[in-house]
Amino acid sequence: MKTWIMCATGTTALAVMLSGVTTAARQAEPGQLPLPLRMTAFAVNMSNVASGKTTAVMDIRITRWSTQKQREDLITTATEKGQDALLRALQKMPDHGRISIPGWQGADPHNARLGWVLHYAYETPGEDGGYRIGIATDRYIGMWEARNQPRTIDYPFSLLEIRVGKDGKGVGKMAVATRIDYDKKKKQLVLENYSSEPVRLNEVKIEK
Repeated sequence: MKTWIMCATGTTALAVMLSGVTTAARQAEPGQLPLPLRMTAFAVNMSNVASGKTTAVMDIRITRWSTQKQREDLITTATEKGQDALLRALQKMPDHGRISIPGWQGADPHNARLGWVLHYAYETPGEDGGYRIGIATDRYIGMWEARNQPRTIDYPFSLLEIRVGKDGKGVGKMAVATRIDYDKKKKQLVLENYSSEPVRLNEVKIEK
């Protein structure tokens, strides 16, 4: 498992997790990528969760961007009330799109073919005229996992960070199972990924 520790003073900690940039870097609304936005990516899972290296084409559709207030409210909830409250707040957010693996083969205990609803999507300016996109949602919990309560049940979030250039192409990463704790003594957010490393998103492309 991999752990990230982030300073949670001010409003930047959860922002780094969700979008990779601070509030000061946010541009005006007209600078956002137009919606609906569809991206495809070649996902490479080399973590300890899957049995061996697996690859798949992922479909990402964003239908709305989260507002600045929604973003700040999530940050406040995470730092003041903890992971359970953050999960409930995220689940109450409106649909922001969907992510799926339509070509998934074989058994599908995690509902990959149908996909998962996105509850948070935030876009900020990137380097060289490109964009950085942060996505967060609650992780799909299947019947077996809900009934048996394995350790993975404590890792309820899925987080994505994508960087695309002005040509609409880029790369990203996805933490499939993540838990979020707040260390009140150190005033730090601790993000722990259940996998040995995030899923790599190669050949990300904005579809016209």
